[in-house]
Amino acid sequence: MTQGPMEWSVKVGEETTSAVFDPAAAPIGDLVFVCAHGAGGHLADRSMAALSQELVKVGIPLVRFNFLYREKKMGRPDPMPRLMDCFKAVVDRVTSDVHPGRLFLGGRSMGGRTATRLAADGFECDGLILLAYPLHPSGQPEKLRDAHLPRIHIPVLCFNGTRDSLCRRDLMEKTVGPLPNWTQHWLEGADHGFHVLKSSGRTDADVLAETGEAVRGWAAGVASRT
Repeated sequence: MTQGPMEWSVKVGEETTSAVFDPAAAPIGDLVFVCAHGAGGHLADRSMAALSQELVKVGIPLVRFNFLYREKKMGRPDPMPRLMDCFKAVVDRVTSDVHPGRLFLGGRSMGGRTATRLAADGFECDGLILLAYPLHPSGQPEKLRDAHLPRIHIPVLCFNGTRDSLCRRDLMEKTVGPLPNWTQHWLEGADHGFHVLKSSGRTDADVLAETGEAVRGWAAGVASRT
């Protein structure tokens, strides 16, 4: 596998976007995780940088990238088909430059949701890692974003905080409970940004470390399957 950090300019149709490959010193097998940012974020935001640092530390090489609207420094997210096209272009670059044996897709909130749409449509990858999957808009639990989830037939590891305003726990468990490939990991006391209250006795760093260890164990299990 390619060694050393890499910065890419990735062609998406007639446009380009930025991506960064963060290698792991002691990777688990030859896997790579392509991780997309949330609606208000970008590839180098605080959350994405911290997540990448944690996952690289536990053996998960990671590729971060900007969706096209963020590359243009625009605030409003692109429509889902355009988000999906950008994700596909980045994956194509990862496949050609890094040659991973196992490919995981996912990301934070909207980024993870985009990955689930790709997987539901049959886009080839080995698993999904979702961080704060937005099951519904804040304050609108009746508007579930779940219709495509049963069409995902690859392993899924999904993290949500128990205080996530975009993912009511009872609704999420009812939605994903019947799905045989779905592993749901609840982060006690965390909100949509994986932040915890001081009164919880935990820190954001604790939540991040818990996330990293859970990803490491799950990814190692998926990578070991024939």
